[in-house]
Amino acid sequence: MRFILVPPVLDMVLLLYTREKVIYMTKKPVKDIRLKKGMNTNDLIKELYDSGGFTAKKLATGVDIIEKLIKDKNCFKFLSFPACIISTGTRGIIKDLLEKELFNAVITTCGTLDHDLARIWENYYHGSFMADDKDLHKQGVNRLGNIFIPNECYGKILEEKMQPILANLSKDKKRWSTKDLIWEFGKHLESEKNCKESIIYWAWKNQIPIYVPGITDGAFGSQIWMYYQTHRDFTIDLLKDEQNLSEIVFKAKKTGALIIGGGISKHHTIWWNQFKGGLNYVVYITTAVEYDGSLSGAQTREAVSWGKIKEEADYVTIDGDATVMLPIMISSLFERF
Repeated sequence: MRFILVPPVLDMVLLLYTREKVIYMTKKPVKDIRLKKGMNTNDLIKELYDSGGFTAKKLATGVDIIEKLIKDKNCFKFLSFPACIISTGTRGIIKDLLEKELFNAVITTCGTLDHDLARIWENYYHGSFMADDKDLHKQGVNRLGNIFIPNECYGKILEEKMQPILANLSKDKKRWSTKDLIWEFGKHLESEKNCKESIIYWAWKNQIPIYVPGITDGAFGSQIWMYYQTHRDFTIDLLKDEQNLSEIVFKAKKTGALIIGGGISKHHTIWWNQFKGGLNYVVYITTAVEYDGSLSGAQTREAVSWGKIKEEADYVTIDGDATVMLPIMISSLFERF
């Protein structure tokens, strides 16, 4: 339950917010954060909650909701995130969630496949937001925020490695859903030295489906297109993915989601869940703003109006960089099991 302090004149306006309860005072006092030597992450999260302040309390609330989501055996659990964080060390957090089988399905973007595969075979490097981008381009270095990605560590290595895999896969099967194709790539990674660092590998190993509705929007999709130039019978069946998702949501007693960032991966997750009356548990982590009306910046409460999140659901929107927020939250979560 969330609370707002308001003067009486605003009662009628704020009562329009389904999840808000209008009161004048809570009896829970604000407490100072007390840091101690040797404090674990979960103790810190509890301190943040008791501090009562701003994003700190939202962060702590988010961990509580994710814990409920994970522990609810009647709940199908979605994990949604954009590709950019997979270029960073936050990839390791996502990998851990799949290795530990804490989520049942992933909805993400094509770039996740790009970065996950490329980093199996090559390194990405520390860079700077303030680098000279013209100079980087001349050197054949791509900048993703403050991450540097040389051409040979991205497009070139993906073409070298993916084309033989696609040729092998097409011998016996010509029509693929993104889920099935990604699992086959995960299976092919088993002989790779760094396979256990891979999201795709653990998705295949634990039979956790990964759905990529925008499969052509990245290097992985471009390699499929390149293969298609000489193999016109090789196709991607997106509707099979949608059929899989429909079967999941229509059969699920409850659903929940940890949704990082925005875009197509966020929308596809909440879109499908409207058909079962909405998600039961939801945590958003986002840096996007609400005032421009974008889907990426839309708060959880907006999704309630669409029926994508249940009116009585446990939900919170946490404003902040997932590369900071997620390691803290998941570290606390792991300490609870």
